[in-house]
Amino acid sequence: MTFNEFNFKDTLNQAIKEAGFTEPSPIQEKAIPLILEGHDLIAQAQTGTGKTAAFGLPVIQQMSGNRGIEALVIVPTRELAMQVSDELYRFGKIAGIKTATVYGGTPYNKQIERIKQANIIVATPGRLQDLLMSKRIELNPSFVILDEADEMLDMGFLDEIKNIFTFLPKERQTLMFSATMPKPIKSLAEQILENPKSVTITKKERTNRDIKQIFYVVAEYERDDALLRLIDYKNPNKCIIFCRMKKEVDRLSSYMTAQGFKVASLHGDMEQKQREHTIRAFKNGLVDIFIATDVAARGLDVNDVTHVFNYHIPFDSESYVHRIGRTGRAGNKGEAITLVSPNELRTIKRIEKDVGTVMVSDVIPTRQEVKVRKDNDLLLKIANTKITPSAKEMVKMLQHDLDIVTIAHLLATLVQEEIDVKGKDIIGLRAKELKALIEREKKWKGGKLNDSQRRGRNRRRTQEHKRRSKGSQDRRNRRSRSSNR
Repeated sequence: MTFNEFNFKDTLNQAIKEAGFTEPSPIQEKAIPLILEGHDLIAQAQTGTGKTAAFGLPVIQQMSGNRGIEALVIVPTRELAMQVSDELYRFGKIAGIKTATVYGGTPYNKQIERIKQANIIVATPGRLQDLLMSKRIELNPSFVILDEADEMLDMGFLDEIKNIFTFLPKERQTLMFSATMPKPIKSLAEQILENPKSVTITKKERTNRDIKQIFYVVAEYERDDALLRLIDYKNPNKCIIFCRMKKEVDRLSSYMTAQGFKVASLHGDMEQKQREHTIRAFKNGLVDIFIATDVAARGLDVNDVTHVFNYHIPFDSESYVHRIGRTGRAGNKGEAITLVSPNELRTIKRIEKDVGTVMVSDVIPTRQEVKVRKDNDLLLKIANTKITPSAKEMVKMLQHDLDIVTIAHLLATLVQEEIDVKGKDIIGLRAKELKALIEREKKWKGGKLNDSQRRGRNRRRTQEHKRRSKGSQDRRNRRSRSSNR
């Protein structure tokens, strides 16, 4: 199926083409026809499945663009509000559709001015409720969309949502999108939707088939080295590294910056202006690596993210889906890489079962393997480089004193000096060790370990603990020697 089959108006088709969309995702294919027919809708789908386009395209198709606020989108976070607003603006700009973003932490007057000029509002519940209750604005939208409804429930916004709907017209088309359907969300749907149609993306469709999912087993103290080695080897154009905690984001950002990477970070303690600046820098290509907590997994929409790295595996399956959904967007291929300790293998299996996906195990490349890959990339780059007049002139000048073969050798040496593969040679488990560990975990799960096997497992865990402790002590000694210098 293609987007042409929806019979969108020319301005919308042009916007879809410019956005690089080719064929609709499962949620778009199922939801768009129902919305165009005028039905209220309950859609159960994960982040990263194309939900914004699923409601944005058919809503913009039906808008006139000349009667003030025609559509209201309510989202849980400021980051998601900005992302949804940006995407809706892209779809509607050719038709002259204007959007306004409404969230806390910014002046009321400025937002009210933007609302007066807009056709679509994308708002967080708290600020929107304030504006409506204080009668600073009045809304009469034909379309109301609740995006990430379960997330708004988790954040305690259910009462605000119910109150907001008391200010909205009865005659409207209401669309609800949610990753899960807990009882309070089902109850809310019964109150605000009229004879809704339902669309559900099954577990097998929850993770994008264009995302290759890999995990690497490393010791706890090897995470930094493993991350650097994989970035060196994968050479991502643009990537996101997810951490569990804010302090881990700050520490890793400082560490990666010290290694010479262009890095930006995002977590909940940052000021709003700083958040906006950081996201804009990443989207515009001013930084290559974005380090964030799960706050950024919701709604961060950057189509050219080639890789997602899970520095630590997330605590739950939903977070995993949201994280890896940042890559493989808009028909592009993506890769999701997760670092786990030997004790976290069971978490991998649980997420696979919950999500209906398969993560492939792999080993961290050695220094020599990375060097060979970098050499090959360099050879390819040299072969495809166009010769400039200034380069010809430089070689002529060198030929006064050197023969052409020597010049080539010198230039190749100079270029190769930039290829620096850091860290120790072997990082993480090798193929045989990994295979043995996976087999042991299978036996353990099936309750098939005898007393001897259990003693062996405990002995290996003790050795692993000692190895980690030694690695930590070695790093402390190195830091101590460095500070003494």
